Amino acid sequence: MKTIVIVDDEFGLADVLTSTLSDIGFLALSAANGKQGLEIMAEHPPDLVLLDFMMPLLDGAGVLKAMRADPKLAAVPVIMMTAVPESVVRARCQGYTAFLRKPFDFQTLLEAVELATAGP
Repeated sequence: MKTIVIVDDEFGLADVLTSTLSDIGFLALSAANGKQGLEIMAEHPPDLVLLDFMMPLLDGAGVLKAMRADPKLAAVPVIMMTAVPESVVRARCQGYTAFLRKPFDFQTLLEAVELATAGP
């Protein structure tokens, strides 16, 4: 079973994503901020991270930078999620696998998850 860590301070969205991904066979874990997300990733190495760009304590750019500096997390695919345009995200961080502009539909999310987790 592949593990997906959802890092998003929008509790309603995080809950829906966790439930939806669990229902289709993933171990889905959620964190309310970047600091908590990195703690969960240290305990449960993810196969994929769904990462909100704008969060308190540690934002998505900070989480991505920490992940890429950690040999255990450096190669983990990251789907960046936010309501701001991708150009804003690209100006602050690089190394994410895919971008989803909020609000997104679940079919688009599921396609991005399938693509990001389709490896060996």
